[in-house]
Amino acid sequence: MSLPHRNIVPLDDLTAAIGSRVGTSRWFEVTQDQIDAFATLTDDAQFIHVDPARAAQTPFGGTIAHGFLTLSMLSAMAYDAAPVPEGAAMGVNYGFDKVRFLSPVPAGARIRAQFDLTAVEVADPTVTCRMSVVVEIENAPKPALAAEWITRTYLAEG
Repeated sequence: MSLPHRNIVPLDDLTAAIGSRVGTSRWFEVTQDQIDAFATLTDDAQFIHVDPARAAQTPFGGTIAHGFLTLSMLSAMAYDAAPVPEGAAMGVNYGFDKVRFLSPVPAGARIRAQFDLTAVEVADPTVTCRMSVVVEIENAPKPALAAEWITRTYLAEG
């Protein structure tokens, strides 16, 4: 079984790409239904996320996505655009060194991620990648978030 990634690359190409942009995801719409579902799953039903009438009275002018919802969408955006070394059997989130929520994501907005590879560490059977990630909001002057993301890929044996 293969990973659902679209950007599978030879390990040598991955390491050669350190210091460069390695992918930009497609646009993903953040719907009110997604925001409501996330609020239910995380028990975070603050009105700025789930009450359009009250949220309209705030400086946001309407409901906004949870910052953690935006962050969690990095998985889908990575499947869409971030590189994965050939021979990958599975991948895991190793963590974040830094996450900043820079602008709110209004319900109905579209977001996408840009992935810049900053480091690769190979320690068979794993490949650990560090990426600087920026999530843009379509037609917005500032990004939604910026993060330093660490992922670990386990290579298949053989």
